[in-house]
Amino acid sequence: MKILFMCVANSARSQLAEGLARHLFSNVVKVESAGSQPSQLNPYAARVLQEIGVNTQSLRSKSVDGLPKEFLHELDFVITLCAEEVCPTLLSHAKRLHWPLPDPAGQPGSDEQQLLHFRHTAEHIKTQIEEFGREYGILKPNHEPLHIHR
Repeated sequence: MKILFMCVANSARSQLAEGLARHLFSNVVKVESAGSQPSQLNPYAARVLQEIGVNTQSLRSKSVDGLPKEFLHELDFVITLCAEEVCPTLLSHAKRLHWPLPDPAGQPGSDEQQLLHFRHTAEHIKTQIEEFGREYGILKPNHEPLHIHR
């Protein structure tokens, strides 16, 4: 199975989803993320993933054009995570799902408040990914629940 998570900047929501899905799904699932206007991995997104033991070394902001053609041709799912902005589109035979979430990077506040916004978003995405994984039978066997700090 091949899954692509998409949002505009590929810096926060889709990066959180990519990291969480890679962590939660078995190795038979190939997961990528991309954006229509890629920027850079948001440091709060990286920090929240690292807090729960998700490896972030391979995460980087990228466009769909930067993904392998074979991966794009064989996609099973495209999951968009945009809410208030126009979501990127991709011409593909893949099944489309939409999980609308506000961009945590656009929220005001102190460093700690920013982390709380990212943790809340990560918790929501984790729940969606776990439900998706159960529905399609791709959660790692005996997976232990991830506990996102609050």
